[in-house]
Amino acid sequence: MEHQTHSTIAAPATHRSLFVFALIYGGMTVLAGVLAFKQVALWPTELSVEAGIFAFLFLVVLSSAVSQIHGEATARRMVLWGFLPLAISTLLILFVLHVLPPSTEMAAQRPDDLAAFERVHNQLWRVYLAGPAAYLVSLLLNIWIFEKLRGKGGDGSLSLMARGAIASALSQAIDSVIFVSLAFYGEFPITNLVIGQALAKVVLSIVLVPFLIQFAVSWGRSLDKTPA
Repeated sequence: MEHQTHSTIAAPATHRSLFVFALIYGGMTVLAGVLAFKQVALWPTELSVEAGIFAFLFLVVLSSAVSQIHGEATARRMVLWGFLPLAISTLLILFVLHVLPPSTEMAAQRPDDLAAFERVHNQLWRVYLAGPAAYLVSLLLNIWIFEKLRGKGGDGSLSLMARGAIASALSQAIDSVIFVSLAFYGEFPITNLVIGQALAKVVLSIVLVPFLIQFAVSWGRSLDKTPA
């Protein structure tokens, strides 16, 4: 009698925090580009900010938390892989816009809805081109500054929250100039938007981002301790 032996190959272990953070991170890369089409007024000033920054700040928080928990190299890889959901979503939008025809009901009875959809998404091409450039520069810079302030062996004198605030403020100010210039220059006067964008990101980087990073790091470590 021939005996068959069955062997099972264990799947490579994945930290639960990295899995969860990567899921959220991918969604935020797509959402940031969509929200960027709307400029939000910064009351009571004349300044404004594109709404995509709120999703983008989550990218800063998550990449910083991953760098703190899993190391700089892993955080850089997540930033680079973040291009994938952005690229797929862009191709899908182009396919829906230029290949798939609208339904007869929508074209005949809801032409305003169809026109609004096509206008917004047809004008997103500059946002989707500007986004990756600003995204790559600012997030890799954020991780680099965050780790440099940490010091060798993690023995830097600055706390997690202080490092997060400084790295985020510097990288996001640069991101604002790159993104707004590439996405909207020539479409309308961008001075107030650049100033408002940079100001909002710096302020949020100081008063909000450090606490979100601290929360994300604590949550991530808690996820990794939870039994599968």
